[in-house]
Amino acid sequence: MPADTILHRLHAVAAARPEAPAYHHKVDGAWKSTSWGQYVAEVRQATRALVADGFAPGQVVCILGFNRPEWVVLDLAAMAAGGAPAGIYITSSAEEVHYIVHHAEAPVVLVENEGQWEKIRQVRDRLPALKRVVMMRGGGKVDDPMVMEWDAWLARGDTVPDSVVDERMGALAPEQLATLIYTSGTTGPPKGVMLSHENLAWTAGQAVGLVHLDADDINLSYLPLSHIAEQMFTIHAPISSGGQVYFAESMEKMPANLQEVRPTVLFGVPRVWEKFHAKVSAKLADATGLKATLVAWARGVAARVHAARNEGREPGGLDGLQYGVAKRVIFGKLHGAMGLDRVKVMVSGAAPISAEVLEFFATLDLPIREVYGQSEGSGPTSFNAPGNTRFGTVGPAFPGCEVKLGPDQEILLRGPNVFLGYYKDPAATADTLIEGWLHSGDLGSFDDRGFLSIIGRKKEILITSGGKNIAPKNIEAALKDIDIVGEAVVIGDKRRYLAALLTLDPDAVTRLAGELGVPAEQVGDHPKVRERLQAGVDRVNEQVSRVEGVKRFVVLPAPFQPGDELTPTLKVKRKRVNEKYAAVIESMYVE
Repeated sequence: MPADTILHRLHAVAAARPEAPAYHHKVDGAWKSTSWGQYVAEVRQATRALVADGFAPGQVVCILGFNRPEWVVLDLAAMAAGGAPAGIYITSSAEEVHYIVHHAEAPVVLVENEGQWEKIRQVRDRLPALKRVVMMRGGGKVDDPMVMEWDAWLARGDTVPDSVVDERMGALAPEQLATLIYTSGTTGPPKGVMLSHENLAWTAGQAVGLVHLDADDINLSYLPLSHIAEQMFTIHAPISSGGQVYFAESMEKMPANLQEVRPTVLFGVPRVWEKFHAKVSAKLADATGLKATLVAWARGVAARVHAARNEGREPGGLDGLQYGVAKRVIFGKLHGAMGLDRVKVMVSGAAPISAEVLEFFATLDLPIREVYGQSEGSGPTSFNAPGNTRFGTVGPAFPGCEVKLGPDQEILLRGPNVFLGYYKDPAATADTLIEGWLHSGDLGSFDDRGFLSIIGRKKEILITSGGKNIAPKNIEAALKDIDIVGEAVVIGDKRRYLAALLTLDPDAVTRLAGELGVPAEQVGDHPKVRERLQAGVDRVNEQVSRVEGVKRFVVLPAPFQPGDELTPTLKVKRKRVNEKYAAVIESMYVE
């Protein structure tokens, strides 16, 4: 039986549908298509170029750039050559880049442009293993013997027989290292998560079956490819299903690209959906008269329809008839304006999302499926699949996996998606991977139907001076539901009561500055804004026990930034926040 790796699937799709489009990217303002036949040829040529540079099985290639065809081609070529790719977030500093390239001992690094090259240049003297830097197309010209432009570098592969690619691929084993995912490091230096060929192929195959992806599906790639979730949606699942991928031009142009591409599959982190929520809510609030009445009616119908569908029931009767009308009269126009008129699967992951946001989108006939997991599990641990969803939970166990709770309610995972361990870190591996079970570090609970809810992180549990153990994650999620709040960090470890640091949503700040007639930097101090926030905090306090109530809060002057208070995947670095705002925190505990 032939090997079943992502590389072998790529070759199979190319053999079956060589002329069909595989991916698209913008060239001179127009979308350019690349066929499956061309795609596999590019991967094979890049594999030969790696071999020409002396790349040996077991070595690592690092990739530093935004989502581009070259990113994916080299990712796959590194695997085909018997090695592994390791993505680096584009927001990383020169020192963070040095840490990963040095730790991986990468002989080859692909960079997007001169700005990313500059990070390598600054630390190159401390990278003894580095031999080659390759520049993506259009990234500029660098006069340095170490640096080659993409096409010139590919041409080096002409000296290597094509049969070498088949030999390297023929030697691949399911349990062999296929990719390194460097964690975004909320608590310290990033760790290299080792995922095998079986991990990637099995997880992608399960995902394709679970949401019924096929060759007609279209995905927009825009979130960092250094993250395993985006790799699944951009690389592994489309190759497994034969679907198409469009590479967004940039994060800033993502909304415009969404309108152009009209994907059938869209993955987003909660911040993406929260921004959609804020903009659509503002537009709906402007509706008046008959239009407002029709929208409210349609949203009510959609809420009932998706409540039934979440339980595996297809609504009939009056709801079924009304739903058909609502789709034609209201939702068709709304979805078209958002670029979501063809979408069939919307997924949220990488961080908690509130049930309120999910319920809001369901009333717009745009149900979002929440996935929970981590890089160490190749992405998914649990998933709210179509026909089996409960908003406010992260769904039942991903099919084919076992999920249980440890004695302290830690979520444990076992299955073909569980990682090999941490690269060059046997101690951390031994702490996390015990008798085949991945110890997630997250605390959870199951309901009567086996739906998992996340309580918090073991390492983030706050113990008040009164001895109460409090998980801040759900309180923070509730605070973020306040419509003008961007981020919320709950404080209280070894303290008498809980307090919170809040940032305001940038779009809300712009809107409020205009409404109140004050400069943007003064919005957080305005009495009306303080009253609005206090009312929101009071609502949160009504939902929790007295000891979990937030007694005081401070509005910080600026939103959290990736590379400072946030990781590249927009998770809050709690330790950094506590250090940076130590004086502000102390002020909340002064009598």
